[in-house]
Amino acid sequence: MNRDAGRVSIFLAVAMVGVLALIGLSYDGAGQLRSLQRADNLAAEAARTGGQAIDRATAIAGGPKRIDERQARAAVADYLAAAGVRRHTVSFPVVGGETLVRVRVEVTYRRSMLGLFGFGDTVTVTGEATARALTGEP
Repeated sequence: MNRDAGRVSIFLAVAMVGVLALIGLSYDGAGQLRSLQRADNLAAEAARTGGQAIDRATAIAGGPKRIDERQARAAVADYLAAAGVRRHTVSFPVVGGETLVRVRVEVTYRRSMLGLFGFGDTVTVTGEATARALTGEP
């Protein structure tokens, strides 16, 4: 009679849990990275959209090209709403006398496999981008 009977089955069962955990980590890790990239891309595009909202009255009169903050906030909100993003912030830092548009976006990723191993079901990632007013000058 062979005393090793059944030991391979126990080893295989334990090893499969480890393999499934690695697959889950890889799959959900890649999904989280895609969400981070999406958040960065959305923030960049929203900031560019806000940067197009210049104070036209001042610009037409020959004054400096500066961002109309009210229009920029509305443009950013409209762009992100169309993209399905609800949580974002818009700020207007001044650098070197020029007002910029800074957008921070939060995107939530729903984990598919790691939730089975005790990790949280969701993770929130943020993306941030800054843009200047688009003036048409080189």
